Amino acid sequence: MSRFGKLEFEPDHAGTTQQRPMAGEAHWSGEANRSFHRGEFEPALRHFARVLEHNPENVAAWAGQVRALIELGEYREARLWSDKALERFPQAPELLAAKAVALARLGDLENAMAFSDASLEERGDTAYVWLARGDVLLARSEKQVDHCFERARIASPGDWTVAWLGARIRHHYRQFARALQLAREACSLAPGELAPWLLCGQCQLVLGFHDEARLSFTQAWQISPDNAEAREGLDDAQRPSLASRVGGALRRLFRP
Repeated sequence: MSRFGKLEFEPDHAGTTQQRPMAGEAHWSGEANRSFHRGEFEPALRHFARVLEHNPENVAAWAGQVRALIELGEYREARLWSDKALERFPQAPELLAAKAVALARLGDLENAMAFSDASLEERGDTAYVWLARGDVLLARSEKQVDHCFERARIASPGDWTVAWLGARIRHHYRQFARALQLAREACSLAPGELAPWLLCGQCQLVLGFHDEARLSFTQAWQISPDNAEAREGLDDAQRPSLASRVGGALRRLFRP
């Protein structure tokens, strides 16, 4: 079964009995946002679905599901889910922006730009709307991406998630140096958060900065010792150093 199928829910009807979790809408909203900002997008998807079980009119939860699907690389399902959400909320700026991103990543660049334009026309002056605009412009190889990311910062000043999400967008388009700049910014704004350190380490590995990557993954591991990504990143970062030490030892051994 696809993720899209798993997200379906049935509202309460008179005369039916449905089991509901003890926790309510506010609890699941908090869990969804915490999971999303830790980079745990599968749990975030499930938690947003729980929110909608309690309140099908929660626009943020609909948008959150689309955004989680995008982060998971499920672009077709993200487009389908955004269509379903827009049937209810046709003028919601963040839903329009999220659909724009899904379309851009599917290669439908003309319609992606149209939905991005619509999100801005609906007074969508939020950080995500501007990040989504930058995402669409990157897909179209257009300029003014920096302007979009700056507008996102202005919309949510001091919010580490804006820098982190911008870094994820840059990383997706293989702009690893630019992604690293934003990931470092997120780390400086929120040194106790796991996700920015992981992304820093990933960018540093790609760029060949293995010593720096080791430090980043160490920070991530200290924040969350059970995190598999942090442990694997540390292993990957240490391998070149080990090879270098072995190579140095061999050169010394056979030096004339």
